[in-house]
Amino acid sequence: MTHDHHGPELLPTPAQTEAALNPPAGRRGADLVLETLDCLGATTVFGVPGRDTLALYDALRRSHLPYVGLRTASGAAFAADAYGRRTGEAAPLLLPTGPAALAALPALQEAAEASAPVITVVSQVPAAGLGGARHGHLHELRDQQASFRDVVKSVHTARTPAQIPSAVAAAWQSALTVPHGPVLVEIPRDVLAEPTVIPVVTSLDAMPEDVVPRPELTAVAAEWLSTADRPAIIAGGGVIRSDATGKLRALAEKLTAPVVTTVGGHGAFPRHHPLSLRSHLTARPVLDLLEDADVLLVVGSGLGELTTGGGGFHPRGRIVQIEADPGKLESHHPALGIHADARLALDALLDTVRPRPDDTAAASAQASDRVREALAAVARSRAGNFAHPSKPAPEEALLDAVRRALPDAAPSFWDLTVLTGWAWSAFDARRPNTLHSAQGAGAPGYALPAAIGAAVADPSYPVLAVSGDGGALHSVAELATARQYGLDLTWLIVDDSGHGYLRHQLADRYAGPVAAAPLDAPGPDLVALAASFGVTAASASPETLGTVLGEALGAAGPSVVVLRVGAGELGVL
Repeated sequence: MTHDHHGPELLPTPAQTEAALNPPAGRRGADLVLETLDCLGATTVFGVPGRDTLALYDALRRSHLPYVGLRTASGAAFAADAYGRRTGEAAPLLLPTGPAALAALPALQEAAEASAPVITVVSQVPAAGLGGARHGHLHELRDQQASFRDVVKSVHTARTPAQIPSAVAAAWQSALTVPHGPVLVEIPRDVLAEPTVIPVVTSLDAMPEDVVPRPELTAVAAEWLSTADRPAIIAGGGVIRSDATGKLRALAEKLTAPVVTTVGGHGAFPRHHPLSLRSHLTARPVLDLLEDADVLLVVGSGLGELTTGGGGFHPRGRIVQIEADPGKLESHHPALGIHADARLALDALLDTVRPRPDDTAAASAQASDRVREALAAVARSRAGNFAHPSKPAPEEALLDAVRRALPDAAPSFWDLTVLTGWAWSAFDARRPNTLHSAQGAGAPGYALPAAIGAAVADPSYPVLAVSGDGGALHSVAELATARQYGLDLTWLIVDDSGHGYLRHQLADRYAGPVAAAPLDAPGPDLVALAASFGVTAASASPETLGTVLGEALGAAGPSVVVLRVGAGELGVL
């Protein structure tokens, strides 16, 4: 028996036929890239120009897709990453071959660790120069794809204009199939520049695939959780990315299970909920509670280095781990591993977990008591480290000032700084998907360009970037971008006259005085430097931070606030 797969829905309309037979003049391979992205649903394109991508910039003049150009390749990739995180959409990134593409690798590694969908379109030397022979082309690499394979989810190549739509569509599907992540599309520069009569791209199917949990696994997990005496939950960034925060709360309340969120999971569970252990995941009292759980549910987290405090976590009970990245399942602890999207797996558990056999109110009260005791122990252990235990730590006071100045729904992006280390456990992310940091790859220079991407994604709220004075110099060029587009963002730079975070790490791990001059070298006048870009800038002290930052966040356009603190004044946890 034969089946007719050519139903009416696949037949072009007369208008489509006419458009296909008479495509607009002057189109090139690069037009197919932008037409495909537009057809698939892209809303904004990021990038930096280069000689090898001039055809793409020519095609942008014929496209209605908005383009945001940054000053550095890494900045463009960080911006695309943040755009993808905030919107859940795939963010196209246009990069020239060679040095610019390689310079974006640290940012793409961050996107990979954070599961941010970035469609990286990279040019290549002319097609005849591919294959490993050395033709002496400018920017030539023997195997550009090899440089990306350990970072991106997938690699796609188009060596003729006709291959471009399919390559871009396959990349799109890969980037948006959970776990989301960056992908690479490589196209030789002569293919981008080649004139084409291929019809305008108007229809493509690149739907991402669902990662559905196996029912026999969720049945076992539900049985374990239903009969547990002391269940507990670790919630990671996968809960936020899959829009499953409501399902997490419902399951936690059904189980009366305490919940702690990871660095990437800030906001996945209400901070002031009676079952919330907040984000004190590396604090010993919280680790004790989690290690004592007879069933520990880990959802949307790979239990990486920052999550477990460098490996000092040794749970004694059964573990159920739900993770969309199969490579992260049971990579640290034996578990019932469920390869699935967090939302779909939590939905299945909600349908199959039985109500607790004991009195729910009593069980909830007991769990809440355990949470309060653990949080009180955390507070006592921190207070014992300071000369005035009755007062909050200086770092917590600074975070409180930032919290008061920042609107609840406004996102913030943090470089690796001393203050960021405190924010990972002490900052109150009142909404999901609002607190982001470079905790995946740890690449410097993340905060400002990421804030640019977020400001482009949603201009209805101001955006905050937080850097140290050392990290700020990695991305200061992007102040020009923020000013060019008039973005409502504020960059808080904590100036402690050196790489404070690294200085603490060095002093903590190795005896003797810190001798590495770069860690203590005074930098430029950051207020004057920001002003030279035409950006409003102001200094603040710890006492005035809240007021100065609030004024900056409330003003239109970009601004910089430099918080001056003494070397060593802020300490690591």
